[in-house]
Amino acid sequence: MSFSCGFVGLPNVGKSTLFNALSKGGAEAANFPFCTIEPNTGVVAVPDERLAVLAELEKSGRIVPSTLKFIDIAGLVRGASQGQGLGNQFLGHIRNVDAVAHVVRVFDDPDVVHVSGRIDPVEDLEVILTELMLADLDMLEKRQEKARKLARSSDPDIKLEVELVKDFIARLSDGKLPEYDKNDAKTVEIVKNLGLLTAMPAFVCANTDEKMFHNFASDARALALQEAAASHQMEVVPVCAKWEEELGQLPPEEAALFMEELGIAEPGLNRVIKTGYRLLNYLTFFTAGPMESRAWTVTAGTAAPQAAGKIHTDMCRGFIRMEVVSYRDMVECGGWNKAQAAGKLRIEGKEYVMEDGDVIHVRFSV
Repeated sequence: MSFSCGFVGLPNVGKSTLFNALSKGGAEAANFPFCTIEPNTGVVAVPDERLAVLAELEKSGRIVPSTLKFIDIAGLVRGASQGQGLGNQFLGHIRNVDAVAHVVRVFDDPDVVHVSGRIDPVEDLEVILTELMLADLDMLEKRQEKARKLARSSDPDIKLEVELVKDFIARLSDGKLPEYDKNDAKTVEIVKNLGLLTAMPAFVCANTDEKMFHNFASDARALALQEAAASHQMEVVPVCAKWEEELGQLPPEEAALFMEELGIAEPGLNRVIKTGYRLLNYLTFFTAGPMESRAWTVTAGTAAPQAAGKIHTDMCRGFIRMEVVSYRDMVECGGWNKAQAAGKLRIEGKEYVMEDGDVIHVRFSV
């Protein structure tokens, strides 16, 4: 599994429709609030054109892509942090994902009732973020009391936690998302253990209609949403759920022709995945041979033994070395054996840090 992405948003903004379109997950989509109660889950293949090229070069018997798990979480309402709607049940479901896609509605449709009675994606986003902030603020204030009792300790980790909690409370009270040094391993570990909803990697998924999708860069409503999202350091990804639903029902050849007619370069699924990968700092490496060509996902900065462990734990435990050819060299040389003959194969040890597009073979002994 590469990563899990939770769809979060107000009722009737198209979360379940988008979920079904992207993942073919079969979630119920209806024109009433809380149609989704329990989270719906769908697993899809991560599209990567490099995998098919490697399979052709190595005459692989099968192709195994990385996968992405989409989770359609029940609609949030104003007051969720105080128990309104599904309250804590909803908030608890968010904590189980790696990244969050805040789905907001940017289209008009009189047949689909918006919970607030009007279409305002900026307000929708602020309602979502406010509820997450209030939930985190409540949790941190309780945590602060406990931290203060431990503050007398000489443990530097406890002191750092006290400082972080104090800073986060101040920021959240001021309507701002937490900020911290993401390059400091200890800080990152403490923040992760705090389990802050507002510190999770997040982006905005703008559900548009067909006309607005093409005019997204100039539409006043869309521009206001982008400005609001940018103020919270979030990217906006426009997606037309209706198109995605239609594309998902077509075979690849017909889908490609349909996208050409629509004037879109790639499906929304691809844009959502690419955004999630950037947020989570992921990269892809490959194994390729006559049996199969397979894609693997790891976090940037992962060392060779840990990457090998993704394939099998024994490879990490008994790691000896890694043979590496870059994807570019594989293609230019015409395959693994030809790349090796051309001197493009590298022998890397335990200190090697994986790079996106590495094609590898692991030597190990247990």
